[in-house]
Amino acid sequence: MLGVATLGFVVNFWAWALLSPLGPKFRQEGLLADLTQSDVALLVAVPVVVGSLGRVVVGALTDRYGGRVMFPAVSVLTVLPILFLAFFALDSYTLILVGGFFLGIGGTAFAVGVPFVNAWFPPQQRGLAIGIFGAGMGGTAISALTTVKLYDGLGATTPFLITAAALAIYAVLSWVVLRDAPGRTPPPPGFVGRLLGNLRLPVTWQASLLYAVAFGGYVAFSVYLPTYLINAHDLTPADASNRMAGFVVIAVVMRPVGGWLSDKVGSIPVLSAVFAVTALCAAIASAEPPLLLLGTVDFLLMAAALGAGSGAVFALIAQVTEPARVGGVTGIVGAAGGLGGFVPPLIMGWAYGQMQSYAIGLWLLAGTAALVLGLTLTSVRRLAHKQKEAVA
Repeated sequence: MLGVATLGFVVNFWAWALLSPLGPKFRQEGLLADLTQSDVALLVAVPVVVGSLGRVVVGALTDRYGGRVMFPAVSVLTVLPILFLAFFALDSYTLILVGGFFLGIGGTAFAVGVPFVNAWFPPQQRGLAIGIFGAGMGGTAISALTTVKLYDGLGATTPFLITAAALAIYAVLSWVVLRDAPGRTPPPPGFVGRLLGNLRLPVTWQASLLYAVAFGGYVAFSVYLPTYLINAHDLTPADASNRMAGFVVIAVVMRPVGGWLSDKVGSIPVLSAVFAVTALCAAIASAEPPLLLLGTVDFLLMAAALGAGSGAVFALIAQVTEPARVGGVTGIVGAAGGLGGFVPPLIMGWAYGQMQSYAIGLWLLAGTAALVLGLTLTSVRRLAHKQKEAVA
């Protein structure tokens, strides 16, 4: 069940990230050559925000209907905007935005998988299990490594058609193979009441802020890093996409590590280290150090921290949230994480357009990570300690 759910996350995130590597190419060629930096930033950010907000609804639906229904449903629905982009939209910025809006459905798969996986494992193993599932965000690396090459080598529609086929195959596989955990008890009807109840939980708001910085930072860099590298370091689109893939791979590998460490030593120490490293690395990156050594090491350390932090946040949720609410809370927290990834690319694009520098955006990330570090060491620590005492 964990393996098939993780595969679904990989394929849907691959689809979700299709536009990110192509943003710079659209700006350099064809009918879209007059796009500004802000236009490109909006283009790659739209699927992020839609996929994020959609998680609130999809998480609640997963609590109600289970992952066996929701995984194939999300996968099939994501095929439709991909085919629209492939056959109708690639010569129009407006139509690409429309297609990108609905492409965001693929990003909601995360809110299906977390409650599905959570129900299959005992509490002491959930951090690692959800971390392994969360490694499916590496689907963005597949997009980074293949989209531009397929676009250049086999035609503009090829990456879209291959992804649509992968989603269709997975939808059939998941319908045949997946089963919801024995003893799963669906919550009573009443979406609005359950949503309001989840919003009143302290863990929802605290975890949302943590995830907005941890996963939001990862999403922001995974979608905007190619543009950053092209502008700040004069890389080609293909080279920039390859380096972004390296960033994604490190974050993906560290996500289950963050969950496993949270099972062993607790979420609070892991999250504290994560935000301290993120603040330091963002401050260093603001000076645009040479990529040859310091710049590359700095971004890879940031990727490791953000990946581990993403795993640790959901280990925390699994530890302090009753199972029947995990899907709903996951949806809200996942939405916050995606929204955390929506804003930075827009700020980065605006700042570069105004001052030809990314320093302001990176200093804002450093300051935000420092503030969240303070929250982790105070309010979040008290919440986790209170929950441990309640369980004891």
